[in-house]
Amino acid sequence: MFKLLVNSPYPSISSLWRPWFWAGSQGWLLGVSRIKLVARSVACGIRSRAFSIGKSTASATVSDPHNPPVAGGCSTTAGEPWELQRYHDPLIAGPTSVGLDFSLPGEGLGGDPYRLYNLDVFQYELYNLMALYGSVPLLLAHNTQRTLGIFWLNAAETWVDISSNTAGKTLFGKMLDYMHGGGETPQTDVRWMSESGIIDVFLLLGPAPSDVFRQYTALTGTQALPPLFAMAYHQSRWNYNDEEDVAAVDEGFDTHDIPCDVIWLDIEHTDGKRYFTWDTNKFPQPRNMLGRLAAKRRKMVSIVDPHIKVDSGYQVHNEIRSRGFYVKTKDGSDYEGWCWPGSAGYPDFTNPEMRTWWASMFSYDQYEASMENLYIWNDMNEPSVFNGPEVTMYKDALHQGGWEHRDVHNLYGLYVQMATAQGLEQRSGGLERPFVLSRAFFAGSQRYGAVWTGDNAAEWDHMKISIPMCLSLALVGISFCGADVGGFFKSPDAELLVRWYQVGAYQPFYRAHAHLDTVRREPWLFGEENKALIRAAIRQRYALLPYWYTTFYHSYRSGQPVMRPLWVEYPDDVTTFSIDDQFLIGNALLVHPVTEQGAQGVQIYLPGKGEVWYDVHSHQKHHIPAYQRGGSIVPRKERVRRSSDCMYHDPYTLYVALSPQGTAEGDLFIDDGHTYNFESKAQYLHRHFSFASNTLTARSADSKGIFESPAWIERVVILGAGKPAAVFLRQPGMAETRLDFQHEPETSVLTLRKPGVNIGANWSISLR
Repeated sequence: MFKLLVNSPYPSISSLWRPWFWAGSQGWLLGVSRIKLVARSVACGIRSRAFSIGKSTASATVSDPHNPPVAGGCSTTAGEPWELQRYHDPLIAGPTSVGLDFSLPGEGLGGDPYRLYNLDVFQYELYNLMALYGSVPLLLAHNTQRTLGIFWLNAAETWVDISSNTAGKTLFGKMLDYMHGGGETPQTDVRWMSESGIIDVFLLLGPAPSDVFRQYTALTGTQALPPLFAMAYHQSRWNYNDEEDVAAVDEGFDTHDIPCDVIWLDIEHTDGKRYFTWDTNKFPQPRNMLGRLAAKRRKMVSIVDPHIKVDSGYQVHNEIRSRGFYVKTKDGSDYEGWCWPGSAGYPDFTNPEMRTWWASMFSYDQYEASMENLYIWNDMNEPSVFNGPEVTMYKDALHQGGWEHRDVHNLYGLYVQMATAQGLEQRSGGLERPFVLSRAFFAGSQRYGAVWTGDNAAEWDHMKISIPMCLSLALVGISFCGADVGGFFKSPDAELLVRWYQVGAYQPFYRAHAHLDTVRREPWLFGEENKALIRAAIRQRYALLPYWYTTFYHSYRSGQPVMRPLWVEYPDDVTTFSIDDQFLIGNALLVHPVTEQGAQGVQIYLPGKGEVWYDVHSHQKHHIPAYQRGGSIVPRKERVRRSSDCMYHDPYTLYVALSPQGTAEGDLFIDDGHTYNFESKAQYLHRHFSFASNTLTARSADSKGIFESPAWIERVVILGAGKPAAVFLRQPGMAETRLDFQHEPETSVLTLRKPGVNIGANWSISLR
């Protein structure tokens, strides 16, 4: 068993390592973020030149005769310093690294290694293995028989080298050759290498994809259930100039009948990039501005970055310095780098006392003019240091406990988001669920909020790659992901912008954002036709919010991804393994966005032998292909208003998509949409709907939940139904009621009008 070191800066995760192997069959290997390769099996062996593995005791021992272990860390002689461009790394502890090899029988795609090292990359390249904003050291392997995972818990710079080899050259390969009756078995090797730290590795044995997700999130946590508004539409720009600009944008959404929940403020709203402050010339009355948004039941998000302006007149800086909470240089002075404010200090978020202090800064009496409807955006938290090596912090900078930055680099952004989320919780006495967006992330970031794909560009390929990027994040536990709609850099034309709004409507985090040098691009600025198309995409998102919210609840409970590749639901269908341009939301909705300029159509793969899929809407220019799975029931709200909160008590419509066997089922989760009462007081409704033998039934899916809602069911739409002679509603203790209905024979759609039953009631509807 490997344990984390005493006083470790890592999150509290204990690990148990068990060597094992088993024989698999044809399949593919899929990895973290953009790690993906094809392999023929997922049998796994473990080997290392630096470590001896004790199979009989299910443990591992470190063997290095030249440098015996020393309490508190690794023992090694001082090494030669390293030079990176003009930056000097003295390597005080000498060169250190840890690594472990995993062998997977079967031919795979080799190539350059993947680098896991959180960096602020300006205008990042697509289809490149370069390091980017976040890292999750989890690798998944899947074939038709089994899914497994390898979780390498190390926050130092890490490389993952995947290469094809000949299994007969290794001891494990010889074992496989013997098992397969002789001959040489092709082999794919996966080598994990980290610059520092210890080996803390978890093997996730599945066997089903859902099992691996459950096993991984049991270690790192499930996706937090966001407040309902966070799943709605967000409008952002660097920067909305002043209070009048914010008011005009807010009013524009109402004037043009486009729903919007959140308006965002970037760095220019502050007093000289001093976070927790306001520019009093541009935003002289921020509380009134927030109050006007609250009156419309809208929210605001402001940016708070983790670089603090070095200014003796800035209270935040003075407090951090006086408390000794800044990251230090190797000589003990405060580390300073260059970022948006100019010279800046970097708080040591690995220090629990620092995180506690940071959280306290979000209280209403500390963050000037803040209100209940103000939420937070943590950017630049890789951390970004403009004059540092690779635009980040020196590796020999020191954190609390004497840990070098090289040891904890990939954890920094997670800790920033953690402390911010804790602050938003504490300001409400622990009642309200926070919303925090972070650019940097690590394993476990899903517990604290959302992430996005960073500074993309207004290009078709950037829109297209947002799909596999968000799918990859979902597979490693981070379901609340999205991309800047329209692209951050450059200015999109109308076609690209419309298509991006349509893509974003089916991604978990839905925000438009843009660079300050781009032309304004609010949804109503591209002509009436394009405005109508964008409005339709956003309204579709709002109509589906009950389904999104329920799917996020399942992710919170079970660790299953919200947005998922097809193979997760169809693990035996080899065709789905390489599909990354279409995806599922939960298990009921399949989406294939249009990501090619001028496209008149797309090729869609509808999985499932003997299954049926129903068009959510027609394949017109103004839509992208979306399908509801036969056998599912999807709740919607079709009275779309200015914000999700305005729709809270509105009635529901149930879309019942019949399977070939004439059955369907689904569920709906309802709570107050913003507090932890669903968890602490069981204040929620979880309803289950099923259709069989021409009867639709509603009952409780969880009797522990108790919650009252005035919302009711105003419509039931049954897809794939014949025309009944009559339809009857039955409720406990009441006489049967006959319902009006309409049947469309061309499409086999049966609409039941105004059942009028409360969403929390038990009832049944019979087709006769």
